[in-house]
Amino acid sequence: MADKFISRRNLDFLLYEVLDAEQLTAFDYYGGHNRKLFDMVIDAAAKLAKDRLRPIFEEMDRQGPVMENGRVKVHPAVGGILREYGDGGWISASLPEAHGGEQLPDVVSNLCRFIFAAANYSASIYPELSAGAAHLIVSFGSEDLNSTYVPAMISGKWQGTMALTEPDAGSSLTDITTTAEPAGDFYRICGTKIFISAGDHDGAENVVHLMLAKIPGGPPGVKGISLFVVPRLRPGADGTLTPNDVTVTQIFHKLGYRGAPITELSMGEKGDCRGYLVGEPHLGLTYMFQLMNEARLGVGLGATAIAAAAYYAALDYARTRPQGRPMGEKDPTRPQVPIVSHADVRRMLLFQKSVSEGALALIAQCSLYSDLVRAADGETAERAALLLDLLTPVAKTYPSEMGVLSTSSAIQCFGGYGYCEDFPVEQHYRDVRIHPIHEGTTGIQGMDLLGRKVVMNGGRAMTLFLEEVKTAIAQGRACDRTAAQADQLEAALGSLEQVTWYLVGVAGEKGPEVFLADATLYLELFGIVTVAWQWLRQALAAEKGLALKPSPRDRQFYAGKRFAFRYFFAYELPKTLALVRRLTDGDPVTIEMAPEMFND
Repeated sequence: MADKFISRRNLDFLLYEVLDAEQLTAFDYYGGHNRKLFDMVIDAAAKLAKDRLRPIFEEMDRQGPVMENGRVKVHPAVGGILREYGDGGWISASLPEAHGGEQLPDVVSNLCRFIFAAANYSASIYPELSAGAAHLIVSFGSEDLNSTYVPAMISGKWQGTMALTEPDAGSSLTDITTTAEPAGDFYRICGTKIFISAGDHDGAENVVHLMLAKIPGGPPGVKGISLFVVPRLRPGADGTLTPNDVTVTQIFHKLGYRGAPITELSMGEKGDCRGYLVGEPHLGLTYMFQLMNEARLGVGLGATAIAAAAYYAALDYARTRPQGRPMGEKDPTRPQVPIVSHADVRRMLLFQKSVSEGALALIAQCSLYSDLVRAADGETAERAALLLDLLTPVAKTYPSEMGVLSTSSAIQCFGGYGYCEDFPVEQHYRDVRIHPIHEGTTGIQGMDLLGRKVVMNGGRAMTLFLEEVKTAIAQGRACDRTAAQADQLEAALGSLEQVTWYLVGVAGEKGPEVFLADATLYLELFGIVTVAWQWLRQALAAEKGLALKPSPRDRQFYAGKRFAFRYFFAYELPKTLALVRRLTDGDPVTIEMAPEMFND
């Protein structure tokens, strides 16, 4: 297995040459940090990933979780990894210092999470789930909930989860049936949850579920959903832990991502499952959206990381695997050349590079917006909040959908070996496939983007996005090497804008069903344009770097950026032309195709 699964040089490039992450240290909230500290943190993350996560990448897949006597047993290294994350401050990295956190910018902590996920996605999710759940309690929970649960969660002793999905509700949270009956200072929880990541395992002393349920008599639909802390073992005043009537009824056996259990939970079979209200009644979905939006960026980040790891494996193989001879070489006695010498292999590698590095740039951009929301104020914070909200479904979906294709392309580079367990790309392919489903399917993200995000606040977020891209276009036109691509992006952006308002008009004329029928294709269009914007920004930063007469190694790095940029605009951005045509041709084929017409 290739040792390389990330490019540290690319992380530095994004942080300091594209995004200027050091600007954050001018804000009081991040004033205690500096570039040296950022570098030390990323170095430590890379070491932890290489020493602890990567060596068990295959083991965790081959030795998946099992049920024994009503408990889930996971790889024996999980408990130690959780403690090491806790001791190193990784779980609490983004939390405020007042709550035991490191107050690290998201743009730095998310790049560390990228490193962990690229090394071993299954291992990386245990602490990430705890971090998200702890942040939710810190943000909306009482002092008692904070003091009771957060320290143990960020130390790695207790596992945190998010428990939303139910068997007959799926993504339709309106239809959840788990109930929470008031019983003094707690609520009696009764119901079933499915597909709960790390919902139980023997690597943690306790599991703390952030669970959605409905209080009887509350408003109908999503307005009646409340949020509760529901531990597997409830802590007493004296520190003792008592079983809380939470039962694991099964673990799901999955295509990939096998090192982490996905469970079904039953609460209240004995009438004694206690939940503790977070915040106010009936505001649970509002609170949970914080965790869901963080998780959506996390899903995009995980898919990007897996695609990157697969790309580096394919690149290593292509450089060392001899096969065939140059086109036009007629002498069979001449030595074979590495397959990276063949144009079609380079095309596949450029596709992977452009997808993984473009997606990572988008995730990093969104992370910077998140930091500005937290640290800035006034118009800067408002602008960042709107852009983050608009781009979250894109940052979740583009990496997820394209990560599957990119990882598939990595397998193709290996040929038959890629389909076998001899190399890691078959596992990467299985691991990445869940990402278009996790935290809201691609279809849901498309409807969120088109049906809500682009029109919210009178289209203000969309207007700001157009401004951001047009700024990059103007800068691109001023550089000879990027001027043609800047013009190309301007045309694609104009098409996106026209399609957007055309579809908004369709909503008024023909109703929401027709309006949203092709929301997934609209999201695809939006994603390609957005990543093209990120590649233009990277190309401009590369040109600045080359102007400084860099070392030979850096010159090669910048040249690689140039070619990936050219590839994206030559191969990927033109796909928008077909999407624009489909989105505006007015043929309601998916509306008119009746269910009974699907037959044998």
